[in-house]
Amino acid sequence: MISLLAPILGTIADYQFFKKRFFSLFTWIGVAFTVAFVFVPGDQWLLLLGFYVLSLIGFAGANIFYDSFLVDVTTNERMDKISSYGYAFGYLGSCIPFIAFIVCQATGILPVSQTTLLNGAFLLTAIWWVVFTIPLWRNVQQVYYIPHDKKPVRSSFLRLGKTLKNMRQYRNIVLFLVAYFFYIDGVDTIFRMASSYGVDLGISDTTLIIVLLVTQLVAFPFTIIYGQLAKRFGGKSLILVAISIYIIICIYAIFMKTAADFWILAMLVGTSQGGIQALSRSYFGKIIPKTRSNEFYGFYNIFGKFSAIMGPALMGVIAQLTGHTQYGVASLVVLFMIGGVLFLFVKETPAEENLVRQGER
Repeated sequence: MISLLAPILGTIADYQFFKKRFFSLFTWIGVAFTVAFVFVPGDQWLLLLGFYVLSLIGFAGANIFYDSFLVDVTTNERMDKISSYGYAFGYLGSCIPFIAFIVCQATGILPVSQTTLLNGAFLLTAIWWVVFTIPLWRNVQQVYYIPHDKKPVRSSFLRLGKTLKNMRQYRNIVLFLVAYFFYIDGVDTIFRMASSYGVDLGISDTTLIIVLLVTQLVAFPFTIIYGQLAKRFGGKSLILVAISIYIIICIYAIFMKTAADFWILAMLVGTSQGGIQALSRSYFGKIIPKTRSNEFYGFYNIFGKFSAIMGPALMGVIAQLTGHTQYGVASLVVLFMIGGVLFLFVKETPAEENLVRQGER
């Protein structure tokens, strides 16, 4: 739902003052329905599922505008670094409340029932979400924008239609999005299907949770390292390095047999997952028209979300045909190869635009 609406919402948000309003709207939707989990009786699973979907809509919707704020808070020269720090601290921050919950659950340090503990975890997540959004609300402003229009919705649809009609003008952006579609599909598939693969290797649920948690902790420093190296070698070079590491991961998967092999694969994923996500976001921010960043990050969102279809399908079909999950993972190398080759032809050239910055007319 969010992927289909993203370009429309993004196009409207390119008007002055709209970006933060839309960001806040979706943030509060996500927070509200996370809190709502606490009040759902345990046997009302369908209602809980509905609230979960709405909370995800809030999260995914807010991320469209969060990503597009990247062009407002920094320059092209510092964009890789800022994007990398954003992802890195996101990985670290998401671990802290989760670890707190696991420790309380395992030690029984709090004299409460499991139901109360789970409800507390949902409440803590919502509070965490709000508290760490306050700095953005207070300090971040929309710098690049389109001047206000008397009919913003109608004008937005017209601008979106014009963009789609004149896609030839944005060949470089389209090429990046197609390349991104392929390689990020591989990235997301490996992360999302990791638990299923671990189960096939006989790894327990508890161990899988620990592995995925450690992977995020590993991603924290390595994402920052990617951002630092991009300053010296360029974001494009580092994205290609990350794609190469994922190709190695796919090949290594063929030979996996033990839990130790799974740990090695997970750590390799941790070294490059955050880096490729962060640098892809900043690379895209450099080549799009900044006054229309929300519109184009809307397309970015579409390609990122819908990419999660092809990879799992490919992996599933190959695994079924061969009878080995390893070969299913290995088949993802095709996605990285296609994405990497296409990305070679993308140029880090900003699209032409008439910039309207805050205070300039």
